[in-house]
Amino acid sequence: MKIPVVKVKELREQSGAGVMDCRKALVEAAGDTDKALQILREEGLLLAKKKAGRSATEGMIEAYIHCGGHIGAMIEVNCETDFVARTEEFKGLAHNLAMQVAAMNPQFISEDEVPEKADIEPQAACLLLQPYIKDNSKTVQDIIIETIARLGENIKVGRFAKFELGRD
Repeated sequence: MKIPVVKVKELREQSGAGVMDCRKALVEAAGDTDKALQILREEGLLLAKKKAGRSATEGMIEAYIHCGGHIGAMIEVNCETDFVARTEEFKGLAHNLAMQVAAMNPQFISEDEVPEKADIEPQAACLLLQPYIKDNSKTVQDIIIETIARLGENIKVGRFAKFELGRD
């Protein structure tokens, strides 16, 4: 099937995936951009699962201070190599995750950390389950998985903290 270059370029801009991956997904989806996008998401999820066992000991600590300096957050985001940690995409992810912590005030990274008898809503309390502040149709975990698929390395949130002026 002949796929127009314009469609491949459009899918690449939407997904951030490589040119050949976009073309392959469009061929598999018979030219349907929405189906191709779903195929790329599923492939990203598979890639993320394959990389999940890999050690992520590099990365960065990012700080975000909200306008006026009354709220701030720090987050540790880990990856496999310092090469990836220095990329603009990884730095952008870390910054956006720090903003997420400042805005949404999660208590835990994932549902695994929630105490058994705790009476909390996991989606509100767990960073990875929260709707992403820049795109409510995705969770923070979805954004991390998409970044893993693009960068080709395991990415994990190590820890985070939120600070609010006048709060203990």
